[in-house]
Amino acid sequence: MLYPKIGIRPVIDGRWGGVRESLENQTMRMAENAAKLISENLKYPDGTPVQCVIGCTTIGGGAEAARVAEQFSTQNVTATLSVTPCWCYGTETFDMDPNTIKAVWGFNGTERPGAVYLAAVLAAHAQRGLPAFSIYGHDVQEANDDTIPDDVAEKILRFTRCAVAAGWMKNKAYVNIGAVAMGIAGSFCDAGVLQKYFGIRAEWVDEVEILRRISIGIYDHDEYEKALAWVRENCKEGFDKNLGKNLPPVITKSKIVPADKDWEFIVKMTLIIRDILYGNPRLDEMGWHEEALGRNAVVGGFQGQRQWTDWLPNADFTEAIMASTFDWNGPKAPTPFATENDTCNGIAMMLGSLVSGSAPCFHDVRTYWSPEACERVTGQKPDGVAANGFIHLINSGATALDGSGACVDAKGNHVMKPFWEMTDADIKACLNATDWCRADYEYFRGGGYSSHFRCKAEMPVTMLRFNIVEGIGPVLQIAEGWTADLPDEIHNTIDKRTDPTWPTTWFCPRLTGQGAFTDVYSVMANWGANHGVTVYGHVGADLITLASMLRIPVTMHNVPAEKVYRPHAWASFGTQDQQAADYAACKQYGPLYR
Repeated sequence: MLYPKIGIRPVIDGRWGGVRESLENQTMRMAENAAKLISENLKYPDGTPVQCVIGCTTIGGGAEAARVAEQFSTQNVTATLSVTPCWCYGTETFDMDPNTIKAVWGFNGTERPGAVYLAAVLAAHAQRGLPAFSIYGHDVQEANDDTIPDDVAEKILRFTRCAVAAGWMKNKAYVNIGAVAMGIAGSFCDAGVLQKYFGIRAEWVDEVEILRRISIGIYDHDEYEKALAWVRENCKEGFDKNLGKNLPPVITKSKIVPADKDWEFIVKMTLIIRDILYGNPRLDEMGWHEEALGRNAVVGGFQGQRQWTDWLPNADFTEAIMASTFDWNGPKAPTPFATENDTCNGIAMMLGSLVSGSAPCFHDVRTYWSPEACERVTGQKPDGVAANGFIHLINSGATALDGSGACVDAKGNHVMKPFWEMTDADIKACLNATDWCRADYEYFRGGGYSSHFRCKAEMPVTMLRFNIVEGIGPVLQIAEGWTADLPDEIHNTIDKRTDPTWPTTWFCPRLTGQGAFTDVYSVMANWGANHGVTVYGHVGADLITLASMLRIPVTMHNVPAEKVYRPHAWASFGTQDQQAADYAACKQYGPLYR
């Protein structure tokens, strides 16, 4: 594929006769060191190192800026990082391409005024409507110091990580399989929003396409046998909550696929949905040339309820395994794939996975439990990370299996890993932590299975949600926190009050004592929809940076102020109230691909 690359622009004082010549080596070393930092620390979603393109010349004026721009135009450069140790000519050397995301690193040294150029060129960027991120070290360095300070490296990596995410999704597709589930507003895919803010094409595929491909046999039959054998060996079945129930005819007449054939149908459906999203060269060999192409997806969703699940097996297994970091072929990149085709949550899954490298876990943001309510119902008061209360995250059986927290790192800590770090032991642990309970026929008349697990790990996670608000447009919500391993006496009592066949995660947001993070109740009360996503780690700062690149304001977050990193021009919209400035700047600049 054509990877989105980072263009490194070595900018230099254009005065020949001693000044420029003395700076050539230092300027190029800055560019080379920045590229090395990026490539050694960041990976694309497919696990390969992020690629950088260093300018073919140092840039002392407009002619050389144009040469480098021409060079970058052939390399799919998504973002540029201009680096300099000195004063340079501002508007003659800056990146004036409206289609690149920009940052400038001005070296903090006293021999040459890199800080002066940085301030001048950022003013030029703001005046010309081309916002750029500012990178400037906290401490003065010696002129011959080739090291990149930690604070500079953090900003370079955050900028790059988010710029690569923006480039990765561009020109790909959100594939809606089906349409709107049960009137969920997030399922109403706004093609204009996807196009203008993310550079994503919206596509729709009717669910009948799955039935066509099953009926005619448009799938890899050898892989089907392999996948089915893997499922039968590794996906142990849990309890059946339908046993003993006297179900009415409207339900019993609706089970078209026999219960003992559910797995066969579900595995075929999973292969077919994957092929719809990504294509499959095996189908081309079978003579199905159009089907082999796929839809160039980066994210998708499945309607399911109600028209599908009222007579056919649900897609809980499909959704769970797509979003996981493994399947029957071993480790793989997770696919953000939304339950109930909640497009807004699918976008949140995509954003979270791109910045974290981890599997995105889809949840119902179901119930807030205060310490008092917990004690009243269970006889015990929560403690530890759950001492201030917790939120029950649960959904209809389709959460990525990584969310079980069964993986461990070298120190024995429970974690969620990027797929390229997943081992056979990690995969086995996630499978052993999960059983597959037969779907509740009263809700899913067509049957199917739900991924049932309990996250027993205490892990750092970030919960997020993408919403669309009339009169404002897209907004993003972020809540950093931890999963909690509640005592059995609490978990068992509370978990049985909802559907016990579904996967459960207890979430405890980090509280700041202010606004939406005054207490856990306030987080729940201010959440914008019934769904949310968790990804591994505290990646709220990255999400804020990425949102600013895409011009999406952040409506709530609990990221420490010193970690908030947005384009320098945002300060011109106000420094006292950063949230108001974010809203104003995003409105002024408009979506990235307008």
